[in-house]
Amino acid sequence: LKYPHPLLRAPNAEITDFDDDLRDLARRMFKMMYASKGVGLAAPQVGRNVRLMVFNAEGDARKVVSEVVLVNPMIVGSSEGTELGDEGCLSFPGFGAKVERAKWIKVKATNLKGKPFTKKYVGWDARIFQHEYDHLDGILYVDRLSEDERNLVQPDLDRLVEAHGPGGAL
Repeated sequence: LKYPHPLLRAPNAEITDFDDDLRDLARRMFKMMYASKGVGLAAPQVGRNVRLMVFNAEGDARKVVSEVVLVNPMIVGSSEGTELGDEGCLSFPGFGAKVERAKWIKVKATNLKGKPFTKKYVGWDARIFQHEYDHLDGILYVDRLSEDERNLVQPDLDRLVEAHGPGGAL
């Protein structure tokens, strides 16, 4: 979905069924992510308002060992320190911006088989996770921009609204 599609801001349901449909959705999300040359994707970006995200910090479909699937993730800890870094988003094609994020985060989630786990993400992995996690809460990366950074990308946001209308695009 392209900004400003309303499903990007809609509530996202907890996942309770760990079935073939969920595994198929995760596989399709990886395919879409790689086809768009991204490193992460959240279910709301593909029109499914559930708490599922996938990422591969390598952005390389041949490196399946780097693929991460998180079902119903929660941030349970984070660094006090933050860092400013470049981000883009598949729902905001054609531009990026600098976003401040925690340097590390600790996460509780469930895998595709329904097994809970805890993981600490640092650096680039932490940035990707936080970006995709925001999507699950209806927060878009442009919501986290400083006023100066927002002013820099406002023409791009206006262009997306003009191109896709107030309802965005599928």
